[in-house]
Amino acid sequence: MTRVTTTHLELRSPAAFKPSVGTPGDLVLKQVATPSPELSRLLYTAVGGDYHWTDRLAWTWAEWMAWLSRPEVETWVAYRSDAPVGYFELEAQEGGSVEIVYFGLLPSFVGQGLGGYLLTQAVHRAFVMRPDVTRVWLHTCTLDHPAGLAGYRSRGFAVFKQEEENMSLPGQFPGARAGVERPR
Repeated sequence: MTRVTTTHLELRSPAAFKPSVGTPGDLVLKQVATPSPELSRLLYTAVGGDYHWTDRLAWTWAEWMAWLSRPEVETWVAYRSDAPVGYFELEAQEGGSVEIVYFGLLPSFVGQGLGGYLLTQAVHRAFVMRPDVTRVWLHTCTLDHPAGLAGYRSRGFAVFKQEEENMSLPGQFPGARAGVERPR
């Protein structure tokens, strides 16, 4: 069993956010306009494989499609030279909240200064999703990238809740990452 701390963070206004300045020269951000369970599962497993993202691994194609087809959900992908670099998924919620449900970079692009740009874009898109948005929130945990929590806080996100639990972690993940793990 592994002790895992989950931290929930929020921004209450765009003014509270400290954006990344500049756009990495050849990075392009595109919204996925047509729901694609295959693409979303690929991104989910590629980004989350090192961080024990498992809650969606058992989803069927129909479950992915039901989630992605909701008007409250948006998926955005960053590309460099037409290759996916990272992504974020937003969900508009009741009461003027938007959750950054998933966010991250593919392992080959970590450590290149792209995370700040992608987070800046996620926050911007979240605050303009609907006219009533007054809160953007997300959660991270001690299984995620070690710089994640500090990065969110340095950009202006404030902690509003922490939870601890014991988790049994699998050793390997099936799916898109099998055989293409980045050497450490």
